[in-house]
Amino acid sequence: MIFEQVATGGCQSYLVGCETSRVAALIDPELTQIDRYLGLAARDGLRIRYAIDTHTHADHFSASRELAQRLEIPVVAHQLSPAPYVDLRLEDGELLQVGSLKIQALHTPGHTRDSMCLVCEDRVFTGDTLLIGGTGRSDLPTGDPDALFDSLFGKVLKLPPEMLVFPAHDYKGRSSSTIGAEIEANPRLQKRERSAFVDMMEHLNLSAPTHLTEALRTNMNGGKTVTQLLAEATAVVPFVSMTELARRVEGGDNGFIVLDVRERDAFAAGHIPGAKHLPRGQLELRVDQELPNPTARILTCCEFGRISVLAAATLRTMGFRHASALDGGMKAWREAGLPLTTEA
Repeated sequence: MIFEQVATGGCQSYLVGCETSRVAALIDPELTQIDRYLGLAARDGLRIRYAIDTHTHADHFSASRELAQRLEIPVVAHQLSPAPYVDLRLEDGELLQVGSLKIQALHTPGHTRDSMCLVCEDRVFTGDTLLIGGTGRSDLPTGDPDALFDSLFGKVLKLPPEMLVFPAHDYKGRSSSTIGAEIEANPRLQKRERSAFVDMMEHLNLSAPTHLTEALRTNMNGGKTVTQLLAEATAVVPFVSMTELARRVEGGDNGFIVLDVRERDAFAAGHIPGAKHLPRGQLELRVDQELPNPTARILTCCEFGRISVLAAATLRTMGFRHASALDGGMKAWREAGLPLTTEA
């Protein structure tokens, strides 16, 4: 077996390949690591055949859909996955053939109802069902502590004790464990009575993952993340530095229509001299009225330099081909002591 483990913060993903056929599968790929996966596959002479998600992730952005589109491969998940872009849905006990390797799906609901573990030779990829020294939480959408108890004690922990455990997350720098080691030392697994286990899981009082809503939205529906939207906008929008704009403002003729896309209160509290105000939320509805000349040079600005990029990209799609964005935002402009006016 060719095996690569890729950590992204606490998120773990895995490239598993057949030495003979050079065919591979990616397990729980993370969106920011796509180029790394492709580089590892190229280095090892592998052709990725499947992109597999062990469950609907709430704390990282899955790369499965984008990889599937780039490589023309299927996205694989459990039958109960809500994601509409899943091409191959596995039932409990079904196998994927990856060259000479066989990857078997074990349906292990509890963390989410579509959770599955993947058994491949001497190891099991446990997703968020079983972690090193812990278990997946059961308080997020479709979580169920009763189901998690059954999945752990009725299925996962019955695997051979020497079997290697590779989870989807570990935040303490550990790479793997074994079934036997987890049975012996994992504190959550010492609650072997159902009622005690369920009570423990219901009173963990864990904070919500940082990107919970965005991750669930993108992973469940195949939508784009904010980072993706910004990256796509940045690729088609030119920028003007604050220094250059300040020089032009001080000269009395900056050559741009400076378009401030913040809300009214923020604009009134201080804006670039001569700037025109048009909130981002009203841009599409009012742009023809406010900016009748589509050939004008338009420079968008906002508080932190993110919404302005999206606004400039939108303007370009609407035919304002000379739209650009300020490199930075009004916060940085103020901190640099650059000219401001409070005129409405």
